[in-house]
Amino acid sequence: MKPIIVDTNILFAAMRSASSRIREILRRSDLSFYAPNFLVVEIFKHKEKILRHSKASEAEVYEFLHQLLAKIQFINEDHISLGNIIEAYRLCKDVDEKDTIFVALTLELEGEFWTRDEALKVGLVKKGFSSFFGSADTG
Repeated sequence: MKPIIVDTNILFAAMRSASSRIREILRRSDLSFYAPNFLVVEIFKHKEKILRHSKASEAEVYEFLHQLLAKIQFINEDHISLGNIIEAYRLCKDVDEKDTIFVALTLELEGEFWTRDEALKVGLVKKGFSSFFGSADTG
């Protein structure tokens, strides 16, 4: 199984509801999840929004976040080759530059990118990127 690079919006979706398909997938032990360290920054940046939109209590959100972060292997962005960062920027620059590091990590690990951002997917596919994880029910 290829490494799965988790976009921030996947975590946001998983934290909204205790019973979601995304949570089920994230709990699977046969899958390997990765993310750049930048994901943690994004979580803290949007902490209030996550808590506002969650159906769970603040304590439950933090407990699930703790469990989830333990399932993800974080990669320091310094370990991603400059060539993959440049290629990812080329792919993302006209679509969503903020996702460059996630796409670069996908290229670096030869993995699959898991995102719910349909505009990003369409833009990446138009530029020849097709390494996505999941289907309509997984984001």
